[in-house]
Amino acid sequence: MKRKIYSELRDWKKNRSNQEALLIEGARRIGKSYIVEEFARNEYRSYMLIDFSKVSREVKEIFDNYLTDEKTLFRMLSLQMGVKLYPGESLVIFDEVQKYPRAREAVKALVASHTYDYIETGSLVSIHKNTKNILIPSEERRLDMHPMDFEEFLWALGEDDTMDFVRDCLAQQRPLGQALHRKMMNLLRLYMIVGGMPQAVLEYRESEDFDRVDAVKRRILDLYRQDIYNYADSQAEKVVRIWDTIPGELQRKEKRFRIGAVKHGARTRDYEMALFWLNEARVVNPCYCSTEPNVGLKMNVDYSRFKLYLNDTGLLLSHAFSEGRKGMAELYRGLMLGKLEFNKGMMVENLVAQMLAATGRQLYYYSNTDSRDDGAGRMEIDFLVRKSAVTSRHNICPVEVKSSQRYTTVSLSRFCEKFHAYLHTPFVLHSGDLKCEDGIVYLPLYMAPLL
Repeated sequence: MKRKIYSELRDWKKNRSNQEALLIEGARRIGKSYIVEEFARNEYRSYMLIDFSKVSREVKEIFDNYLTDEKTLFRMLSLQMGVKLYPGESLVIFDEVQKYPRAREAVKALVASHTYDYIETGSLVSIHKNTKNILIPSEERRLDMHPMDFEEFLWALGEDDTMDFVRDCLAQQRPLGQALHRKMMNLLRLYMIVGGMPQAVLEYRESEDFDRVDAVKRRILDLYRQDIYNYADSQAEKVVRIWDTIPGELQRKEKRFRIGAVKHGARTRDYEMALFWLNEARVVNPCYCSTEPNVGLKMNVDYSRFKLYLNDTGLLLSHAFSEGRKGMAELYRGLMLGKLEFNKGMMVENLVAQMLAATGRQLYYYSNTDSRDDGAGRMEIDFLVRKSAVTSRHNICPVEVKSSQRYTTVSLSRFCEKFHAYLHTPFVLHSGDLKCEDGIVYLPLYMAPLL
């Protein structure tokens, strides 16, 4: 189960570990603990894993009594846990660090001693919740982690070099060809169904049983709901209302999230903290409306208009069909074969949002559908992506997502005509192979992470 974050961990160990601890942030069940322990096992002479969600009373007492005395602390921990640590060659992992915030506060002094390297992991929302009475160390570097992206999913299935070939095709603006394109679309549909949660991917790899995969995803969804009630305090009911409304809002033609759909007469300001909680927990990927596609997309954001995508499309599928826990395997097979009639647009757009978010992008879209312009002037663009090399003009790539075989590009054409000075390459992500027509680049959906 290879993860791209591993190379970032190696870079940190080589260049920054003697100056800072690493805090791995992200949603629950995305594989933070697994990849950190794998890294420790491969890259260090020894490591000590302290899981504060399961730590024994004896270990907790050692921390309580000796946290400010590093030498005694680790001598006692080594004896208690049976792990020998070597100065300069060992890693200490504070897992679920939100359960013991004082350990996080002590990182400043621990890093300054240069005795061992330190990595912290934990559920993001509870990390933020449990910081009221501690001083957050400046010697702590944060690193975002996401569910497995499409390439990591392919690696897990033994497709080690497939995405490299896709990259070459994109670089040369060359179609993959019918056979390989069909294979890639089948793999993408499989990724859409299984999702990127490592436990679900592992279950599929070992059993290829969709019912068992669905059961794994539903356990994760239950855990997320439990976290809401455990950590969202007075906002819990509002967070749950929003969470349960997301699938219905995504199946609308205009996928902008309406607070009124959560509760009749509700106002955005009444749900601001609930929305903030979901975002901080990393269980959603918000996409904000940018009113002008210039290089500073964030400077033109209308935060009252946004779309909410789930952090994992596999979870969205199980969440959307929450009433049908039995027979999900038949539903999944219908999706794989393209024989199921339902709004696949919501799944495909959520999938693209997930793939873009996994590259570290904040998501933006454009819409003037609320304006008083006549119908001919209204338009909506699914995503706005800034190109990597910034110039004085032509920096933004508009991206339209098409889930069906038949579609139009009216909004994209209007958008390009109105904002041509701002725009670089317009893209359409569709189910067909790569092609270029009339100044628009049409890419297969599986190339979305490569934009």
